[in-house]
Amino acid sequence: MALALAVRDRMLDRYMETLQEVTAPHADRRVVTYFSAEFLTGPHLGNNLLCLGMQQAAEDALSGLGQNLNDLLEQEEEPGLGNGGLGRLAACYMDSLATLGVPAIGYGIRYEFGIFDQAIRDGWQVEMTDKWLRFGNPWEIARPEIGVSVPFGGRTEHTHDDQGRLRVKWIPATLVKGVPYDTVVPGYLRATANQLRLWRAEAVESFDFDAFNLGDYYRAVSEKIWSETISKVLYPNDEPEAGKHLRLQQQFFFVSCSLQDMLRIHRVFRRPIEDFASYWAVQMNDTHPSIAVAELMRLLVDEHGLEWDKAWTITQQTCGYTNHTLLSEALEKWSLPLFGELLPRHLEIIFEINQRFLDDVRKRCPGDEGLIQRLSIIDESGVRSVRMAHLASVGSHAINGVAALHTELLKETVLRDFYAVYPQRFVNVTNGVTPRRWIAVSNPQLAALVSDRIGDRWLWSLEEELIRLEPLAENVEFQAAWRGVKAANKQRLAGIIKQRVGIDVNPASLFDIQVKRLHEYKRQHLNVLYLVTEYLRLKEGGVPGPPRTVIFGGKAAPGYRMAKLIIRLIHGVAGVINADPTVSQVLQVVFIPDFNVKNAQPIYPAADLSEQISTAGKEASGTGNMKFAMNGALTIGTLDGANVEIREAVGPENFFLFGLTAPEVTDRKANGYRPRDLYESNSVLRATIDSIASGAFANGDRDLFRPLVDSLLTRDDYMLLADFQSYVDCQARVSEAYRNQRAWTRTSILNSARVGRFSSDRSIRDYCRDIWHVEPDTIGEG
Repeated sequence: MALALAVRDRMLDRYMETLQEVTAPHADRRVVTYFSAEFLTGPHLGNNLLCLGMQQAAEDALSGLGQNLNDLLEQEEEPGLGNGGLGRLAACYMDSLATLGVPAIGYGIRYEFGIFDQAIRDGWQVEMTDKWLRFGNPWEIARPEIGVSVPFGGRTEHTHDDQGRLRVKWIPATLVKGVPYDTVVPGYLRATANQLRLWRAEAVESFDFDAFNLGDYYRAVSEKIWSETISKVLYPNDEPEAGKHLRLQQQFFFVSCSLQDMLRIHRVFRRPIEDFASYWAVQMNDTHPSIAVAELMRLLVDEHGLEWDKAWTITQQTCGYTNHTLLSEALEKWSLPLFGELLPRHLEIIFEINQRFLDDVRKRCPGDEGLIQRLSIIDESGVRSVRMAHLASVGSHAINGVAALHTELLKETVLRDFYAVYPQRFVNVTNGVTPRRWIAVSNPQLAALVSDRIGDRWLWSLEEELIRLEPLAENVEFQAAWRGVKAANKQRLAGIIKQRVGIDVNPASLFDIQVKRLHEYKRQHLNVLYLVTEYLRLKEGGVPGPPRTVIFGGKAAPGYRMAKLIIRLIHGVAGVINADPTVSQVLQVVFIPDFNVKNAQPIYPAADLSEQISTAGKEASGTGNMKFAMNGALTIGTLDGANVEIREAVGPENFFLFGLTAPEVTDRKANGYRPRDLYESNSVLRATIDSIASGAFANGDRDLFRPLVDSLLTRDDYMLLADFQSYVDCQARVSEAYRNQRAWTRTSILNSARVGRFSSDRSIRDYCRDIWHVEPDTIGEG
């Protein structure tokens, strides 16, 4: 705590300097605000020491006190503010915004309990409360003096002013106070520091003294309990109606707090409200913050008295929408009764936005009522609902996908009608990851080796500098040093596995790693089918390949039963393989529990093979694929998400490609895909499925994995059986390639050297140029 506070003091100095420069009277800078329901920052201390250039000073100071810096770094709790790629991307972007000198504020929720801690009991995932704040958080500063009130429920009153203009007053049923907590985000070795501002929900009046005196102790604190529930936990289960209610409350709460805060800052500097869009850019990270479109309209029209058309122009010029999914079920919708109960004024505003939008579409495309129904923000089929992706698309000047393939598929599938009407709004910004966290902090030995050969400019200019490693790929001495770094990282991870899981793995084996959120489309169970196939082959006397350790990690959503069953299957297969005295000499399987940023940091550097095997057309981008490649892992994958661009960057010969393409997936399904036919015609696949169905990996229980087997044989929504043989054949090519360590090392070096374009710095430069229209490198240079 003392070390963290000492580091924070130095960051605050930078933040105050940045703030003074941004807010100087002559300053005419646009501030980027990143609205995200998640910010998966990871532990702060190591990254902040790197950015401040204080690592050696900290080591020296601690050494004088008889302390070890690495031991202290291990003690830091990870902030539980995100779930997966969405939140980690937001954290990478905040790092790059500060490093590139772009003034920015990240806005989100300060969850008291974040994503659950994952334990494994008898092979099953068990969720435990993530008490990340139990020892306090030295990095945050509470700012109660600038808290805001957020209304919910109630009714609206419609009147006319002296000029006969309609004015609407929202009379809420309840108010919740939003209190900001600020965390400084430093740029790497520069004077810039931005801020992450997260909101905590509190009761406006936390204690009812009259109720307490009457002996009604619950009612005395009921408002406090209800209010604080809003920021209590990340992603409450939204299967029950109460969960949906809370999710919508959370989203509106942080969006309203943030927009009110921006307007407050705007007023402090006496800037005209009409110029709001000139000074602010709002980037909505997926649909969670899309209520911002309606809330900004409410604040501009109802609170600041602007005419509708002027307010709408400001809103559209301010807002941008990033789409992260092609899964239609993941595009949020809220039923009208629920929405109207919580946000009656916003429902009126959305109806007005929708009417004006559809009138414009009718002028552009007269007579096409089918198009009108498909584009409408209000879904009239079944239970009437608000389509949040449609609201975001209508209310933004830019809509971006997060990989080249994803953006094209957006235009062709879930947002094709919007693309037909507003093609100029669509741009692509391929995701990126920060090399500061994912190489310098996570893999310091590799960072030192790279800097020794090409200098340290690569940490600022990854794309321009890392390519200078390419001529060294054939250098025998450099290859040996590269292999030495990888061997040390594998040895470190083997020690962690022994400590946490109790399994002794072979550090000299091929480390084949798949770590990411558990979901059927990510196809961890395709990897398991291969493991069962390989186990059966080896049991029948097949020639073993190079020793291989297959490592899994990832959390399943608490209500996602099939994903949880896949975790159980991984453990069932691992138990049988690891207990076999012969097979375990050449094949081992490990599941590392509680995958998060802190636990990921030693995993990516140790990987030889990166599993990126999602069904083509389902993964928007992926960022784990980038982290693995930067650290020298070779990829086995489909042409999905950013895999397409990674393969182009590293060269097809340096990428293990398998499986159907996205158009082939679509065609197979359109022509009546029958997975059971593949099961019947492929004896290897049939033996694999039958082995799982027999209970061989469930202590003889034939019913345990029946839902999974039945799903594969009857539906196979994610085309595992269609890609199975191609995947097995590709894994054979991996084994053969690994036998030649010189060639493998050459490919590993080329993977790192050629993936500089996947730095989040490049992504932010793309956003600055194509969406926000701001210049990077404007503050804190030198």
